Amino acid sequence: MSILTKKLFLTVKDYSFSKEEFDLRWDESLGLLSTYPQPDPSKLSRYYDSDDYISHTDLKRSLFEKMYHLVKEIALRNKLGIINKMQTKKGQLLDIGAGTGDFLMAAKKNGWQTIGVEPSQKANAIATQKGLSYIESTAVIESHSVDVITMWHVLEHVPNLQNQICELQRLLKPNGIIFIAVPNFNSYDAKYYKEFWAGYDVPRHLWHFSKTAIKILFEREKLQLIITIPMLFDAFYVSLLSEKYKSGKMNFIKAFLIAIKSNLAGYRSKEFSSHIYVIKHI
Repeated sequence: MSILTKKLFLTVKDYSFSKEEFDLRWDESLGLLSTYPQPDPSKLSRYYDSDDYISHTDLKRSLFEKMYHLVKEIALRNKLGIINKMQTKKGQLLDIGAGTGDFLMAAKKNGWQTIGVEPSQKANAIATQKGLSYIESTAVIESHSVDVITMWHVLEHVPNLQNQICELQRLLKPNGIIFIAVPNFNSYDAKYYKEFWAGYDVPRHLWHFSKTAIKILFEREKLQLIITIPMLFDAFYVSLLSEKYKSGKMNFIKAFLIAIKSNLAGYRSKEFSSHIYVIKHI
């Protein structure tokens, strides 16, 4: 189905940088939303060119940024705990969209052989200062040589979605595991905040996934969704930003209450603010 024939789901503004408006278009057959128009790949990087894009910086200027990095430390431990539980034999771990390298550093200290890929030069420079080095492209990695692939809030940024999933299949060992974290537009906080929901983050987020979309897209490449894990902290982070977009202020108390409601609703509906999808070869 052409993106031009998909139904309009919502119109959303880029609140964090350009203030431009973009449509979210609904593909019912996949359960997938697409950002329209999608910026030309050669011009997409300018939408990341801001100190406020927090995953590409280690700045701790405000209370919000300090809280973000504190929660990130907890999240790093949780992610490694999930990986070590699902893949008990430590081998080669590839992190695509490695940012400033904190997850890779934690994985390396935990005994994994690590490889990182990150297109942002700003994030690359910070990672280099930490003693990390990234490869330019996964194309240089031997087929079926990676035990674990992680994409922490990265798949939604990839211009050619199906090609990326095909590449994950090429890289993964027969018994390897992929861990994909993405926002979920079926969550309570997404439905509450609507066009102000920070999880849409247009146009940096080109795709917006449901559980159905993840299942179908990966099954096309002989990859099977085996478990979905909620990311409980994401509801708080996303609600804080959403309050800022909606009212111009963080509104910590209200955001906290919405995040609590979202997580409680998630336990009933199994639809949380963000999910980690654990995927293996069929």
